[in-house]
Amino acid sequence: MNGAESALLSWRFEPLPIAGLLVAAVLYWRGWRSLSRQVPERFPVERLWSFLLGLGVVYFAICSPLDAFAGWLLTVHMIQHLLLTMVAPPLLLLGWPLLPVLSGLPRGVAGTALGPFLTSPGLQRFGRFLVHPLFAGPLFMISNVAWHTPGMYEMALRSQIWHDVEHACFLGTAILFWWPVIQPWPSRPSWPRWAMIPYLLAADLQNTGLSAFLAFYEGVLYPTYATAPRVSYLSAAEDQAGAGAVMWVPGSLAFLIPVAIIGIQFLSSKRKTAPPVRQPRPAAAVPRGPLDLLRAPLIGPVLRWKHFRRTAQAILFLAAIAVVADGLFGPQVAGMNLGGVMPWTYWRGFTVVALLVAGNIFCMACPFTFARDLGRRIFPATGRWPRALRSKWLAAGLIAVFFWAYERFDLWNSPWWTAWIIIGYFVAAILVDGFFRGASFCKYVCPIGQFNFVASLTSPFEVRVREPDACATCRTKDCIKGNDVQRGCELQLFQPRKSGNMDCTFCLDCIKACPKDNVGIMAVPPGLDLLRDPRRSSVWQFARRTDLAVLVLVFVFGAFANSGGMVAPVARWEESLRDALGPATAGLLLTLVFFGAVLLLPVLLAAACAFAGTRGAGVAGRWREVACGFASALAPLGFAMWTAHFVFHFLGGSHTAWPVVQRIARDLGITAAPPEWNVPSLVFEWLTGLQILVLNAGCLLTLWILWRKSLALAPRRTWLLFLPWFLLAIALYAAGIWILFQPMEMRGTMIR
Repeated sequence: MNGAESALLSWRFEPLPIAGLLVAAVLYWRGWRSLSRQVPERFPVERLWSFLLGLGVVYFAICSPLDAFAGWLLTVHMIQHLLLTMVAPPLLLLGWPLLPVLSGLPRGVAGTALGPFLTSPGLQRFGRFLVHPLFAGPLFMISNVAWHTPGMYEMALRSQIWHDVEHACFLGTAILFWWPVIQPWPSRPSWPRWAMIPYLLAADLQNTGLSAFLAFYEGVLYPTYATAPRVSYLSAAEDQAGAGAVMWVPGSLAFLIPVAIIGIQFLSSKRKTAPPVRQPRPAAAVPRGPLDLLRAPLIGPVLRWKHFRRTAQAILFLAAIAVVADGLFGPQVAGMNLGGVMPWTYWRGFTVVALLVAGNIFCMACPFTFARDLGRRIFPATGRWPRALRSKWLAAGLIAVFFWAYERFDLWNSPWWTAWIIIGYFVAAILVDGFFRGASFCKYVCPIGQFNFVASLTSPFEVRVREPDACATCRTKDCIKGNDVQRGCELQLFQPRKSGNMDCTFCLDCIKACPKDNVGIMAVPPGLDLLRDPRRSSVWQFARRTDLAVLVLVFVFGAFANSGGMVAPVARWEESLRDALGPATAGLLLTLVFFGAVLLLPVLLAAACAFAGTRGAGVAGRWREVACGFASALAPLGFAMWTAHFVFHFLGGSHTAWPVVQRIARDLGITAAPPEWNVPSLVFEWLTGLQILVLNAGCLLTLWILWRKSLALAPRRTWLLFLPWFLLAIALYAAGIWILFQPMEMRGTMIR
């Protein structure tokens, strides 16, 4: 039997900790049995199981083979630490252990010996001091950092006594840290409940910094692991990076999930205590936002300027012409050509940032609609878009084909193809909207627009009415019909019944047409429209739009497929497939895999989640409604993955524009310095942390929307409806984390 097999079968028998855990279990059980009869609503059986499970996690962490492998693999050691700091303490505290343990003691001991001591004011003040957030939080973080310094870590590895002390410090400080978060009864909070959000985020910041240091440190930090026997395929450096990832991702989730729960509780309590609304409001109306961009200083006057949109469109139109010209006639090297740099690095990066910060700004300044409006001087635009195509089916298919073509033909690496795609966009926009009225190209065809529509469901700004009552007295409906001065909304989004950003191009026509100046670009909670799902003007309800649900699924799964196609393990697999099957057969197989992953698989998974959830929750007749409505709730997670991906390329290629401009200047005979192609990129060590933070936020928002939808539809069996969708979202999240930790191609640059 080798060393690894021996370690796998080795369970430590430590009489002192085992005895302590058994005594704690017996005392708690005795006390819980009495309290569950006296106050069953406070001490249900879940409290007992939570405490016993917490004790079991402690035993598993310190006495199982984990402890044996901890001396050989840093990754295993980190799992051990996470169990002691992130898993066991919350489980123990959720058991509300104070009264059960005291009640479980022999009556004479509890009443005579410990009673006066425990009720003394001095001890109670000391106990409140220990669990005060200003003491418990810093103590936990200091202990965590100190025990991971090389000196103390090596000391714990080489001495079993110090190793036990280390574990005691982790468990003890973690119990103090989690105490104000869980607040076990009958203790009283020192801070208001909302203050636990920054408290947990501060701990997550420390955890992120420490785990990033471990993940990206170039050498082996702890000498013991450099000389330890290799019991896995991981090198010491890879093991250290893996340990950083273990601390980073599960550790951050351990902090962020309580943040989400507390936030939901806080918002829910606000809604319960809010005074009732006396006057009914239109279904699309939402609580007034705190900010209107049109009335904001500096930004507002610029947006209200009557020539702002045309100016922005003209600038992007000229930029598109420059990209086309360089793409057709410039060097066919992506990193040296505007066709390889501007669309695939800068435009995509700026687009997701704008969507995240301010909404669908790109569609507002779209150069294709600028050309379309010029073309309307020739084409009449009198026809009506075919009824059979008035849905998102065509758009969903086109965006899936676009994602596939991007990978299949390496569009990012071909300035010539990029130029022809832009030309094709101009031609399509002019022809479609030249023959059909109502901005049919934007609403039913444009893949870029569909991407922006779905992504903007998570944006913090929305074009909507300021005061619903003012619209109730309006008779002219200029916002949608237009007037002699300004056309109305071409996409037929009637403002009083409009909700959310779907199909809204931020053209501002409705704002300019409104005679009462009652439409603004208002701040709204991200994802609110996905949660409420009212009967919107033109768009109707997401839960009744199968085509819209498929579009969202293509958007979401396309984010992970597109990102995954650029990482080293997938690239190696594709290369081996081509070597084994030949380019043609492998290309066909990869095409089938891609469309299966982006179209077939998400539809089947959504249907399965809806079917299983509705059957379990007793609402089986509404599975299609659940499939459509809940699938739309995945949009924030998909947008987070797109953002994390595009930000990587944006920073990685942020240096590429200037040498391309220098090259063009020299080609045109303008005196310029020789281009410096090997300028270092701005891919910082903290970028992975930023990407994970974005992905965490998207995942938490998706889970919150799914939970609220499940609660509204099945208040008594919420978990049964929510669970399948929770598993789907977590599976996507885990895939995203795996992708972010893989080496990714630096596309569109001269650095390889």
